[in-house]
Amino acid sequence: MIKRPFFRLAPSLAALAFATLVLPAGAEPAAAKLVADKSQIVFVSKQMGVPVEGTFKKFDAQVAFDPKKPEGGTVALQIDTASAGFGVPMSDAELPKQPWFDAAHFPQASFQSSAIKALGDGKFEMAGKLTIKGIAKYVTVPVSIAAAGGKEAVATGSFTIQRLDYKVGEGEWTDTSTVGNDVQVRFRFTLTGFGPL
Repeated sequence: MIKRPFFRLAPSLAALAFATLVLPAGAEPAAAKLVADKSQIVFVSKQMGVPVEGTFKKFDAQVAFDPKKPEGGTVALQIDTASAGFGVPMSDAELPKQPWFDAAHFPQASFQSSAIKALGDGKFEMAGKLTIKGIAKYVTVPVSIAAAGGKEAVATGSFTIQRLDYKVGEGEWTDTSTVGNDVQVRFRFTLTGFGPL
């Protein structure tokens, strides 16, 4: 069986994991809201050693975070797995299928924070459970938060996961010489109603 190019088929779990970092959680102040049209989740995988970038177009988050008391905060993120894409129609049609995200059985990937720690200078470390295709793993993600004018703040970060830990790319696609196992997740979340930094 001839394998199709990775850039068309290999979804990056990283994107999901990426979501996990996105929002800094804190005590239980007024909940911040995600500004979807100013937010982004990107995942980067390698096909035959060449980086290929994709995005998730649909996701939502619930954030209760006081930057001054982050230990009491919570962050929850949901990602529509069928919204993953590389911007190439043929590959975008493959990503929701069973070997990859299997969106019919697992329509959402999620992240739920369990601990948030302030590192100083607007930097935080978030730990929590990332679930993809029904498989849950604990991840720790570094997050930077900065004021963006008005009542908005921007949370950014990146981290790496292994797609095979979540069975993303099954069967012939477990061959990591064709599609790399590491997936980098990068995110930029704009939040409104966020407390002062």
